[in-house]
Amino acid sequence: MKARINVAAVSPGAYRAMLGLEKYLSECSLEEGLLHLIKLRASQLNGCAYCIDMHWKDARALGETEQRLYGLNAWEESPYYTDRERAAFSWTESLTNLGEGHVPDSVYEAVKPHFSEQELADLTLAVAAINAWNRLAIASRTLPGGYTPAAHARKA
Repeated sequence: MKARINVAAVSPGAYRAMLGLEKYLSECSLEEGLLHLIKLRASQLNGCAYCIDMHWKDARALGETEQRLYGLNAWEESPYYTDRERAAFSWTESLTNLGEGHVPDSVYEAVKPHFSEQELADLTLAVAAINAWNRLAIASRTLPGGYTPAAHARKA
């Protein structure tokens, strides 16, 4: 597979805006580990190899276990996620799979007890952002495998 386009180079203003949203999310009250898990889950649903590689590595760098990462595809049947994480995964899947219908009221009602309004807004922004990143990476054929969390942290 050959990379197609370098979005950061040809549209730097838009790319900086996306990074601005990521900066905001990194400073919000949501747990960093949870953000990586929902980004990984959305990336799995979207089939974004680059983002799967990135967020798997970022989660591992934060101390996430292999078992929880491997089990993420089957989070509903896996016993090692908290109720808060499960609510976030359900919200993430509903927002990511909008082609299957709008976000059901039942999913909203299930997520509300686990997140404040601000947290739910931030979670929604995080899901929207990773879905945008997935689409950019897939369209530009960003090559997976070369991402390292330490190198990324130095650039931020």
